[in-house]
Amino acid sequence: MTQEIEVKYRVGDLGALENALAERGAILSAPARQDDQAYAEDGWTYAQPKIGRTFARLRTQDGRHLFTVKRPLNNAMACLEHETEVADREQMHQAVLSMGFYPTVRIVKTRRTGRLDDVTICVDEVEHVGVFVEFERTAPSQEDGSAVQAELDALARSLGVALARTSETYDSLVRAAPAPA
Repeated sequence: MTQEIEVKYRVGDLGALENALAERGAILSAPARQDDQAYAEDGWTYAQPKIGRTFARLRTQDGRHLFTVKRPLNNAMACLEHETEVADREQMHQAVLSMGFYPTVRIVKTRRTGRLDDVTICVDEVEHVGVFVEFERTAPSQEDGSAVQAELDALARSLGVALARTSETYDSLVRAAPAPA
């Protein structure tokens, strides 16, 4: 089994980030709109830790629907992850509810992706929350997620741009954001 390990930053200057990534050879993709519905196990609340709990997500992008299940290991950004495409978002939504999950928040963002060696870079403009960049890679489940996060953090900081690290996942950030006017 593998885990997806990431670090996330609020971006202070998007143009500076784009330039720094381009100088390193990371070409960002065209923007893609992602519409995510997040789910949590019945009984879990945002006041509780995420480690060891199972979360689900239904994502629609470019007419495709992806179903993802994540289980945080070391922290909320080092997770065992399973993902597959599904044909019918509404039927999958009903199946997720039947499996004992409840919808938490909707996350809508515009994402551009790129790569630096074995690291995936995601530049996300998240509605009502702001601009973020994620650096992520996969690793065997037994690898220490915190050590990988330290490596990813060093990469992010080596770009020399204004980035403010956050340990919050997008669902927590969206949930905490002020309601749109």
